[in-house]
Amino acid sequence: MNEFLINKDKKVAAHMAMWQDELSSLRRLSDKTLVAYDRDVEQLMHFFTAHYGGPVTTHVLNDLTPADWRAFLASRRRNGAGNATMARGLSGIKSFFAFLEKEGLASADSLSAIKAPKKKQSLPKALTAIDAKKLISDGDLLDEEPWIAARDIALISLCYGAGLRISEALSLTGQDLLDKNSLRIVGKGNKTRLVPILPVIYDAIEDYQKSCPYTPDPADPIFRGARGGPLSPRLLQLKMQKLRSAFGLPNSATPHALRHSFATHLLAGGGDLRAIQELLGHASLSTTQIYTKIDSAQLMETYLKAHPRS
Repeated sequence: MNEFLINKDKKVAAHMAMWQDELSSLRRLSDKTLVAYDRDVEQLMHFFTAHYGGPVTTHVLNDLTPADWRAFLASRRRNGAGNATMARGLSGIKSFFAFLEKEGLASADSLSAIKAPKKKQSLPKALTAIDAKKLISDGDLLDEEPWIAARDIALISLCYGAGLRISEALSLTGQDLLDKNSLRIVGKGNKTRLVPILPVIYDAIEDYQKSCPYTPDPADPIFRGARGGPLSPRLLQLKMQKLRSAFGLPNSATPHALRHSFATHLLAGGGDLRAIQELLGHASLSTTQIYTKIDSAQLMETYLKAHPRS
């Protein structure tokens, strides 16, 4: 029998299922996060099955020492895991141990003594305001079908003008168009937020809906593919790829870069960080604070280019 399938006893397996249910129903984590967390813990079980020569029980988990954790991390490193992967993996494992500790089954003390490897923080690359506006004003030049051109302009407008993720824009339904001034957005973890929109964005959505040959139900996504089905994010990525080539934009000019540009340009214009956090749907302010570093980096770049003694 595959060792991976017997790497934990029934009690541990049952509590893993309970933990996943709690993450899904109470914390409302996304499906991708749930899958990643489950994979992280399975890797842990697999390692300690080989390490101790038998299925992992709650007693084994409770008796783990810092040395055991270091051995596990060393194994992950040997298998090619980088700092970011290991840090994210530890996040899932710590979540599971916090659940076990709450249930009185294992202590997280030995794990809390282990520090996650530092991740190299890469700053999101925003477009210039001129390039972002060009995408919206001239982004329909490459489409023969007027309704598809209107659709893509509406999507680009939502990503840049309202700071939406691609998935959020593509999941927008008729019921989410509350009025001319605001949208209801279902973001990560199925968390709902209200997003104000500018008249130009509402007009772009309305132009698309008027020209679209399909009429989806109010509860279905409004953005449709050429055959009438829900639009794939890949199509918008390909459209941005074509626009990059046509307008001479860098490879970093992706649909998600439009969201980064939204936040960066708001901050540069004096926007409040807390307000930007709410608009982006970030659970933590620390996630939004990365944009302050972008602004500082751009300021330094401008200084070095312009100063006569640089």
